[in-house]
Order: sequence, then structure tokens, then C-alpha cells
Amino acid sequence: MSTPRHRSHDGCWTCKRVRRKCDRTRPICKVCSSRGVSCEGYEIRLRWGTGIASRGRFTGAEEPVEASIPPRVKGRRRDLSRERRRKRDNGGNGKAEAGSYRPQGGSAVAERTADVRSNEQDRLFEEFLSYGINILHSTSVNDERNLLESRLPILCQQSSSLYAICVALQASLKPNAKPHFYEHFDLALNLFRTELSSNVAYLEDGTFTAGLLLCSIGLMHAMPWTMHLHGMYGILQAHGLYGLGERTEFRAHLLEVMGVMDLPTFTVGRSTSLGFWRQHCRDRVSLQHPLGDEVEVVSGLPRSLLDIISCIGHGSTEEDFWNWPGSPGSLSQHQLWEAYRLAGMLAIRDGHLLLVPQLSGTLTGTTVETNGASSRPIILPTTTVIVSRIVSHLDALRRAFTETEDAGSLIINAIKYPAFIAGLQADIVNAQPEFKDVLRCCLSTYDHPYGFERDFELLLEVLEEWWVHHHNMANAHELALVRGMEIGLL
Repeated sequence: MSTPRHRSHDGCWTCKRVRRKCDRTRPICKVCSSRGVSCEGYEIRLRWGTGIASRGRFTGAEEPVEASIPPRVKGRRRDLSRERRRKRDNGGNGKAEAGSYRPQGGSAVAERTADVRSNEQDRLFEEFLSYGINILHSTSVNDERNLLESRLPILCQQSSSLYAICVALQASLKPNAKPHFYEHFDLALNLFRTELSSNVAYLEDGTFTAGLLLCSIGLMHAMPWTMHLHGMYGILQAHGLYGLGERTEFRAHLLEVMGVMDLPTFTVGRSTSLGFWRQHCRDRVSLQHPLGDEVEVVSGLPRSLLDIISCIGHGSTEEDFWNWPGSPGSLSQHQLWEAYRLAGMLAIRDGHLLLVPQLSGTLTGTTVETNGASSRPIILPTTTVIVSRIVSHLDALRRAFTETEDAGSLIINAIKYPAFIAGLQADIVNAQPEFKDVLRCCLSTYDHPYGFERDFELLLEVLEEWWVHHHNMANAHELALVRGMEIGLL
């Protein structure tokens, strides 16, 4: 026989509604404060008779008739929840009383989610806010340009799927947590699909953020995720990037994140790209960026370099990368950007390895005439030299990260792209064992400070197979298709 559970009736209204233990600190409880949600306090709420109240069960009441909280219906919580669901499914109004909190999303699924949030979900969400969120950025932990962290609690009130996706993403960072992760992921995916279908007139920031984080989960686990980008893009295309015309800094950030995720050479295993950055993000005036070449915080790259990368297969040449003037940054950032610049040259030169169209006029290890005023030819390095330079930059980054691990740098999150592009040069890597050792170290042996390295390991597994069987395959795209994966290099 189970022991009866005694509930406390003197906690704050927020904790009582979600059945969470309240520490009863006044005027605002510490539990709500630590979670970043609004504490509704402890004051007595009045029930109404007839004529004044305009919302809730007592619509039309004139005066308060009972100065106490409504009595709780007796019964097991599971049975009561089942009864509520039955009433909703049979056409019950299912509306909360005035002042009560429900995640916005307009669906019965969203309302049920508010009822069943468990202590485990709350703990995972708090962990995500504390450190898991750092897996999404490639600058530094304390970068003031990371716009998501401070806005996330409010956005989760706007979007029920966003909360669930944050929980699922944090669950995916846990070692040996696959069963629990898939439970959270299935719930989050269903919530997002329902919510997206209700955003047909305008893609709200909360739902937009939820979709991008859902793509991040797919990217980390090599699960198909581009369809989520396409679904959101359909709404954006129909009603405008800013919907109701509010051009906020955060909205511009979300559009740029979508553009980075869509970059054609940043994903292996998908055949289409929206060209979002090329079409919508290169115009910094429309996105309201006063500093056009600031570092984009998710990729960790200057926007001017992303402009060139976005045009691979659509006009960018090796010369564009070779002549890129650079941007102000730290020593580690310059190492990273050089690796990307050289990887971009390889992506153009040997685009067939990534299914990138080979552009006419792109030569290997020879001279190319510039479009500038000078007629002096540019001597481009050989592929072997480019690979060796990329590997040396990556090795420097790896060593610097090991030495300054406590400094809050997140640059190590961004090394997958240059490591993978260099690793595709199988003949060169196989002939230079030290190159292979560095790439293995970059993608496997370091201990990620935020507890997740599965996406790095997947990339290394693909490269290991490529190094052995590349002569029997046309490109790396084949490897991803055989494995049923969509591999993100972001």
C-alpha cells in the first residue's frame, strides 16, 4: 500500500499550479526566481458571484463570494489528468482560469505538456540554461552577443515546444541517455509540428527558435533535419522574414542562424539548399547590423567570410578566399578563420567530393588572373600545401584549447568543417600519418567541457571509412546516404 502524499497549500501560485515544491520565500519564491519564471505570489484569490469578472469560470460575476482558493477535487492525480484529457477530447472548453499560466501554442498537446512537466524536465531545462546552451555557440561563454540565453525563459512562455526541445537537447548531452533522450525528442517533435501548423500567418520568435534548436539536435545526431528548415522557410516566404514588420536584433539573429545552417557545404547528406544566407543575410542593412563584419556567434566566423562561403557553387572562386582581407579577432580566432578560408578553397577546387559544382576558371596549383586593377597573376598553393596548412591551424587550436580550457572559449565547437574538408583529401592524408593523427585528435580525444562529442565521433567514423574506401565511392555524400545520416559540419 502506497504512503499518502501530503501536499502543501501555502506555496506560491506558480509552484502550486505545476505541483512543484515551493520554498515559500516572500515576496517572490526562490524556486521561481532560479527558473526565470514569474512568481504569482501568495495573495488570496477571490471567487466571484455574478456581473464583474470578464474571464474564467466566473465570467459575469458582480462581487466576491468566497475569500479562499477553490477546493481541490479529491482523487489520484493520474485519474484527474485522464479525466481532464477525456473532457477536452469530448469537446470540453479546457480553458484555464484567469491568471493561470499555460505555454502558448493553442493546442491540447501544449496544455497537456504544462500538466506533466516533471522534476526531471525542470532539472534538464535549468542545466541547459546553465551550460548546455554553450554547445550552440563558437565564440565564448561570456560573449554579450549571445542573444538567446537571456531571452529563453520568456520565449518558452510563448512556445511550449521550445521548452520541450531545450529539455530534449540537454538530455542528448548526457552520456548513456539514449532511451530518455528519444522520449523527450518524440514529445518535442510532436509539439513543434503542431505549433508550426498554427503559425501559418506569422512565424513567432519562440517557434522560430524552437525549430532552429530542433535542427541543432538533428545536426548533432546526424538525423535528417533540413525538412524543419524548409517548413519554417515556407512560412517566412509567404509572410515575410519579419512578419508584422518588427525588425528586432533578435529576429535578425534567428535569420542569420537559419542562413548558417543552410550553407550548402556545411552539411553532408542533403541534396538541396535554400541559399538563405546568399539571398537574405548578405544585405546587412536590411538585417540592421551596424557593424557589418562582426563575428556571427553560432559559427564563430566573420560575416564577410560567411558571404564568400555562401556563394560556393554560385560564383565564389578560390581567389575570393585567397584575397579575403581578414577581420579583427583573437589569436585563436585567426587560426580558425584561416582554416575556414583554406577549407573554402578546397571546397571549390574539389567540389565533387561534396557534390559542389566545379566552377570554370578554377585552377589547381597554377596562376589565376585577378579581377582587380593589377594584372599581376596570383599563385595559388597546391592542394597538399593547403591541407597541411589547415591541419597545422587545427593542431594549434587544439593545443591552445587544452592549455586555456577554463577561459570560456567555445571555438573548439567550430572545427568540424575545416577538419572534415581537409580529411576528404584521402590520398594526401593517407600519405601523411601525422595529418591523420591530428585530425583524429581534433575529432575524438579531447574532452568536451560541456559533455557532448557524439557529432565529432560520427564525423571521424565517416572519415575513417572514407580513408579506406574512397576509391570505390564518388563522394562523401554517398557515405552519408548509405548510413541514412544528414551530417552537419556546423
